[in-house]
Amino acid sequence: MLIVKLRRVTVAGLVAAGVAAVTLMIGLVTNAASDQQRWPGWLSLVQRHPWQSFLLLAVVAVLLAALLPGLTDPGQVGMRKADDEPTPSVGSAAVLRTLPRDVAGFTNRRDEIEQILNDASKDQLVMPVRTIDGMAGVGKTAFAIHVGHLLAPRFPDGQLFLNLNGHTPGRGPVGPAEALASLLLADGVAPQKIPNGDDQWAMTEARAALWRTRVADRRMLLILDNAATYAQVEQLLPGAAGSLVLVTSRRRLAAPDATSLQMSALSAPDAAALFMRLAGRSRLSKGSVGELVAVCGHLPLAVALLAARLRHHPSWTVEDLKDRLLSTQHRLVEMQVGERAVAAAFDLSYQDLPVERQRFFRRLSRFPGLDVGEEAAAALASVSREVARSELEALYGDHLLDETEHGRYRFHDLVRDYGRSLGDDGQDGMMSIKNLAGHYLETIGAANAYISRGSTATTARFDSLATASAWLDAERANVLACVEECVRREQHALVVGLAAAMAPYLRQAGPWDQAAELHRTAVVAARRVGDRKAEADALANLGMVSRLMARYRVAVETLDESLAVYRALGDLDGQASVLNQIGIVHYLIAAYDEAARAQTEALGICRENGDLLGQANALADLGMVRRMTGDLGPSAEASTDALEIYRRLGDRYGEANALRDLGLVRSLTGDYAESEHNAREALAIYTSIGDPVHQAYALNELGVVRRLKGDLDGATESHEQALAKYAELGDRFGEANAIRHLGVLHRLRGDRAAAIEAQERAVTIYADLESRGGLAAATAEMGVLRRLEGNLVGARSALDSAAAGYAELGDRTGLLEVHNHIGALQLDAGELDRARIRYELALSLARELGVPLQEAHALDGLARCEQALGRPEQAADLRSAAQMLYERLGNRHT
Repeated sequence: MLIVKLRRVTVAGLVAAGVAAVTLMIGLVTNAASDQQRWPGWLSLVQRHPWQSFLLLAVVAVLLAALLPGLTDPGQVGMRKADDEPTPSVGSAAVLRTLPRDVAGFTNRRDEIEQILNDASKDQLVMPVRTIDGMAGVGKTAFAIHVGHLLAPRFPDGQLFLNLNGHTPGRGPVGPAEALASLLLADGVAPQKIPNGDDQWAMTEARAALWRTRVADRRMLLILDNAATYAQVEQLLPGAAGSLVLVTSRRRLAAPDATSLQMSALSAPDAAALFMRLAGRSRLSKGSVGELVAVCGHLPLAVALLAARLRHHPSWTVEDLKDRLLSTQHRLVEMQVGERAVAAAFDLSYQDLPVERQRFFRRLSRFPGLDVGEEAAAALASVSREVARSELEALYGDHLLDETEHGRYRFHDLVRDYGRSLGDDGQDGMMSIKNLAGHYLETIGAANAYISRGSTATTARFDSLATASAWLDAERANVLACVEECVRREQHALVVGLAAAMAPYLRQAGPWDQAAELHRTAVVAARRVGDRKAEADALANLGMVSRLMARYRVAVETLDESLAVYRALGDLDGQASVLNQIGIVHYLIAAYDEAARAQTEALGICRENGDLLGQANALADLGMVRRMTGDLGPSAEASTDALEIYRRLGDRYGEANALRDLGLVRSLTGDYAESEHNAREALAIYTSIGDPVHQAYALNELGVVRRLKGDLDGATESHEQALAKYAELGDRFGEANAIRHLGVLHRLRGDRAAAIEAQERAVTIYADLESRGGLAAATAEMGVLRRLEGNLVGARSALDSAAAGYAELGDRTGLLEVHNHIGALQLDAGELDRARIRYELALSLARELGVPLQEAHALDGLARCEQALGRPEQAADLRSAAQMLYERLGNRHT
């Protein structure tokens, strides 16, 4: 600027001097022509030679004419500067600080800011480009401007902000040539010096070259906001390192060498902080604000609009605003202030879509679940899977969908609401949901070919149990959401069908509370359409899940109701299946007589119908009842028969159950090696078919036999693994069993405090579940612990209670063990005669039932009694007999 001013002063001086010289010459020549006066000094030479002086005047005028243009525009003479000199031309001013004002309510984004700042601080050989993309309303522009202000000191040569209008209402995207012209003008290039021409490509290239040349040696920050495509920004990028470019877009730009930063909605605390800052209220309930911002999906634009609404309505409370949001059919209606609205922001992205993609988007927004895969999307939109894949990827690229994992997509809540607000409901929406439900029914049916018991079929949809289970795991929540949508649309037949289809999987995988709710819904739906068979099936499924949840009273009532419907229909298969389930529940609550009757009736029906699977189920469960009543021989026989049928049918699940039952009988009869082998076989099968429930039971039984063999560490490991699975599944009965067994291990290791704590926990759970058998077992163990502590009164009370419980239940194996514990207590108390009688009772019962471990304990106790009574010879004989049994069993741990 100083040089320009000096040049102008010089030109003015020369012009003035030239005018003066011309005036003087004209006067001199004129005077010289008349001889009226003689001029003094050197001027007399002019007077004597006037025509020569006039010629000199002409030469001076010519020289001034040639000199003046060069002084006013030095680029027109021999010392001319290049057109691309970064110095501004006369008449054009550089505008190199164009960042809009920072956002007053900007909140957090620390991690994202740190990424950008790190880019700016690095010495890089190539100029860094950072694309900032995200859905409408997520705060991309506000973020870029905020970061721009933070970075301004690092880029002293300029910070330029250019809106490319990629999604601006009423305006098309700014073309590269137009954008380059704006940048060059901002940098001070005179309009007439910006390359022009009819050839658009050549003109754009020339402008890009000029732009890159001007900024080559400078450090500049360039924010290109609201880009539609990468082609729109590619020509605008400086070519040399030293500058930084931030590009914001609603689309995921395929920008080579650019680093992408994907903006997401705010975290819950940040969204609440933003709302409270913008609302302008001094006292707001954090809890209410948190609920409000959750309704708008923590989207910054939505949060800001809601805060503005509250600020402009002083009489409203946060609760008032939240109620308005929740009561309106489309919450987007409430998220607007003046001309700004969340729906308007989404509408710009939607309008950019091709017509078919708009239709796909509207139908996809009807998806009732959380994340959708290609197959479900194809069914919902009535298109092929290939088309669905292409459309999903396109919507993802436009930030109208997020990809949760490979091939699975999810809407932001507000984007989904926007899609649903566009219509496409009525018959079209109903048909979409029917298509989706039909897809799920078909695919679940294919998966059940692997999951259902006794099935050996394979399907084209799945190639293994693993793939079938993986699909069900991924789609479980979506299927349940589809059921809810069918309920809302009163599609009762679809509700019944989906619930029945999901029953086998949910029984294995849980969560059982969801399964129970599903089957209750199915019962209501079946009654709505008057389908009695479907009603009985749904009641049976509900009863089975209630049993798994240890809600035994509810299970019996529900199964009895189902049985009544099956009997009214004359459905023998249904009757046999429900009787089998009723028998299992009675077994679990130690009502062994009722259990035996139910299983015997089920077995008779199945034999009459030729139902081999039903026969095997009834035999297996009858074997469990026989074991608990001490009939170990008949128990093993029933389990063996069941195992043979299961293997003939290829029913892996039933095979594993029968193996477990045989293992339990063999552990009582002292065949520990075979018992452990059976438990391991069962565990392997349960693992292969993906049944976590029965894996836990097999682990628990493996732990018991390991303890009986003396492997306390192995037993602890098995019980702890079982406990973890029970806790995850919510199986409280199994959890109590595992805790009780771990308590026994604590006792054997001498940790009585831990042992007592474990049994107290088990007692509490058993009491809640009204499990008399479990309560008797835990109470007996508490009696043993109190005896070891020397609390003989407490021990006697606990053991007497356990003995009464076992006697009432008819559990002779449990009663046998308690007899031995009571004998040890009486021996400690010095009641030798009473102890001897108790041990003799235990010995007789052990031999009758065929339980060698308890027989050995009774013999050992009798030996101690004889020794205390002063009869060492009898004591030695008894001790020798006990030792022989212990050696045959391999261990004496209990």
